[in-house]
Amino acid sequence: MNKKIKKGCYGYISYQRKTVLIRTILFFAISLAVYGLGIYSTGSNKNLLTIVAVLGLLPSCKSAINLVMFLKASGCSEEARAKIAPFDEKLTGFYDMYFTSYQKNFPISHMVLKGNVICAYTESDKCDCAAGEKHLEQMLLQDGYKNMTIKIFNQLGKYIDRLGQLSELDTEENKNRDGIIQMFYSISL
Repeated sequence: MNKKIKKGCYGYISYQRKTVLIRTILFFAISLAVYGLGIYSTGSNKNLLTIVAVLGLLPSCKSAINLVMFLKASGCSEEARAKIAPFDEKLTGFYDMYFTSYQKNFPISHMVLKGNVICAYTESDKCDCAAGEKHLEQMLLQDGYKNMTIKIFNQLGKYIDRLGQLSELDTEENKNRDGIIQMFYSISL
């Protein structure tokens, strides 16, 4: 099995999809095995192991819901990654971020944080960029981060141009950088 890929790294969604699939199958198999063992040992499903098996379905179902979310999510394509990768050393970037809200989901292939600027790229034509910008702004304000500029691009060429501009900027690092990064990790899939 591959080594663990952390959130924000390229291939995270693909890795999590496989991990959650295995975990979900394992959880359901354990519950089914406990239920079968109860029937085998007592000859009926009216036993304590049936209750244990049913309670074991709670984490199984939670894992199944996670699996559905990861199956819906899409990460950064290899083509986009090849064009974005040269900026990885100069900019604080994150791959495969999938933000969810009550109304919509926002699949972000790549995003960067430079000073008070957050710039993101989505490959999905279903992503509402304006709503995604508003959602991220609200989440940042909720955590007390003000005066942040957020822009989500859906065209790779324009995003690459913006990355070039950001990498040339001589701005000091945001003093809340680590808090903002943690907030992004906590609100993404």
